[in-house]
Amino acid sequence: MNQLLVEMDGFESNEGVILMAATNRPDVLDPALLRPGRFDRRVVVGLPDVRGREEILRVHTRKIPIADDVDLSVLARGTPGFSGADLANMVNEAALLAARHNRKAVLMFDFEVAKDKVLMGVERKSMLLSDAEKKVTAYHEAGHALVAMKLPNSDPVHKVTIIPRGMALGVTQQLPVDDRHNYTRDYLETRLAILMGGRLAEEIFLKQMSTGAGNDIERATELARKMVCEWGMSTLGPLTFGKKEEQIFLGREIAQHRDYSEATAVKIDEEVRRLVDDGYKAAKGIIETQGEVLERIALALLVREVLDANEIVLLIEGKELPARPPVSKDDGVQQVLKPDRGTAPAKSGERPATA
Repeated sequence: MNQLLVEMDGFESNEGVILMAATNRPDVLDPALLRPGRFDRRVVVGLPDVRGREEILRVHTRKIPIADDVDLSVLARGTPGFSGADLANMVNEAALLAARHNRKAVLMFDFEVAKDKVLMGVERKSMLLSDAEKKVTAYHEAGHALVAMKLPNSDPVHKVTIIPRGMALGVTQQLPVDDRHNYTRDYLETRLAILMGGRLAEEIFLKQMSTGAGNDIERATELARKMVCEWGMSTLGPLTFGKKEEQIFLGREIAQHRDYSEATAVKIDEEVRRLVDDGYKAAKGIIETQGEVLERIALALLVREVLDANEIVLLIEGKELPARPPVSKDDGVQQVLKPDRGTAPAKSGERPATA
C-alpha cells in the first residue's frame, strides 16, 4: 500500500493517467488510498443477475457450435448464484462432453450435465459403495428432498443423487427460482428443517445414526447462531453479540471478542438450541406423516441413483416413474447449427462484455 501511495503521488494531474485496481477486501484498505484524487471512485462488481448471466453465456459460446435446442435464456434462469467463472467453466465442460461423444454441436443435454458438475462436483464413479452405505445415503437424501418439497418457503429441488460427487456421498441440490439478495426468517427456519431431514430419515427408518449428517448439523448450528448473534432473529431482540477479529491479510475470522455477559451467553445457547430443535420438530412431523412417500423416493434412488424434480413430484403423487430412454453416443450429431445467436460484433476500439 505504501508503494502504491508513493507511485501515485508521482503523477501530475494533467498527465491523463487512470489507475485501476481490484480487491476482495475493500473494508481493510488504507483510508489514504481512498481519499479524493486517488482511488476515489468505486465500482462494485457482484454476481451477475439473470440478464448478465445470459450475456456472459453469449460471450463464451461465440466460438462453440451449439445446437438448435440450446436456449441461453433458460440456462441463465437456471444458474442463479453463478459467477462469470462458473459460467465459463460450465460452457467449457459442456463442449468437452460433446467432444467426447463425437458430436458436431453442443446440445442442451450437455449444458445440463455440465451445470450439475459445476453445482455438485465431479461424479466419483470409481468410488464403490457397499449396499448398506447406499441404503443409508438413499434414505438420508430422500429425507432432505421430502422436507424441501413439502415446506412452502424452500427453494425448489433441482436434483437428488446418491452418486458420490466431490467430497459427498450424496447430494440434494436446490436452486432458487430468482436471484436472492435477502433471506427472511421463515426461509432460514425452513433451511434448518431441511438440514435436519437427512438425520431424521436415518433415525426413523434405519433406527441408527451415522456420520453422514455431521456437515448438516454443523451448518444448521452455524446458521442458527448467526440468526441469534448477527441478524437479531430471536427472543433476544435486534442486537448483535460478539465482535469478530479478522486477520487483515488472510481475510478470515481468527477470533471473536466476547462483549456480553455469562448470563447472555447462556441465553444465546438456549436460543440456538431452540431454533435447531424447532427445525428438527418440523422435519420430524413431515417425515412421520409422509413415511410411505419417503420410502418410495429412497427405493427409487437405489434403483436410478439420480432423480430430478419432476420424478420426485411423481413419486410424491404415488405415480409410476416413466422408463428412461437409452442414451446414444450419436445423439445430436446431425443437429443443425445455429447460423446466428444474436451476438453482435464488438465495435472498433470496444471490448466485448466479459465475465
